Amino acid sequence: MRLFAAVLPPEGVTASLADEVAALRGLPGAEGLRWTGHPGWHLTLAFYGEVDDDAVPDLSARLERAARRTAPFGLALRGGGQFGRGRVLWAGVAGTGGGDLPALRLLAGRAEAAGRRVGVPMGEHRRYTPHLTLARSREPLDIRPHLTLLDGFTTPAWTVTDLALVRSNLPDSGVPGEQPRYETVARSPLGASG
Repeated sequence: MRLFAAVLPPEGVTASLADEVAALRGLPGAEGLRWTGHPGWHLTLAFYGEVDDDAVPDLSARLERAARRTAPFGLALRGGGQFGRGRVLWAGVAGTGGGDLPALRLLAGRAEAAGRRVGVPMGEHRRYTPHLTLARSREPLDIRPHLTLLDGFTTPAWTVTDLALVRSNLPDSGVPGEQPRYETVARSPLGASG
C-alpha cells in the first residue's frame, strides 16, 4: 500500500479553502497548474510510500502510540507559499496558540519515527514545513499573483484531535488531470489514555 500519515482538516476549513481556491483558479496563469481536489486536501506528516501489507499493523500501532503521546492542538490555514519556483503552490499553516506549531512538528517527527521503526525507508530527514498542497506544475511558473492573493487568506481555526493513516491510490486510467484517490486506513485520537 502507498501510505502517508496526515492531519485532515474538517469540512468547515476545507469549505473556506475551496472558496479561496476558486479565486486562485481565476488568476492569470492558473491554467498552467494542476489543481488538487477538495477530497484529497490534507497536511502530510510523513510520507511512507509503498509499505508491505505485513508492516501496516505495526505501523498503525506505532502511529496510535505517537498520537496518544501528543495532546490535541489548534491550527488554521493561513497564507501560502511555493516550492521549486512555482512547481508547487501551497496554503500555509498557523497555530492558534504558542505551542501549536511545535506540537504539529513534534507529531510529524513521531510519525516519521514510526515509519523508520517498522523499516520504511524514509530517506534523508528534512525540517518539516507544514503546508497543504493546492496545485502543481511540471515547469517553473510565475505564481506571484497567487501568492499575493494568499497573503491575506485564513480559515477558521480548528482543534486537531486525531492523526490519520491514509492510503493513496494513484490514477491508472491515463485520463489527463485525474487525481489520486485517498482512503483513510486508520484514525488515532490524540492524547487518548491507555
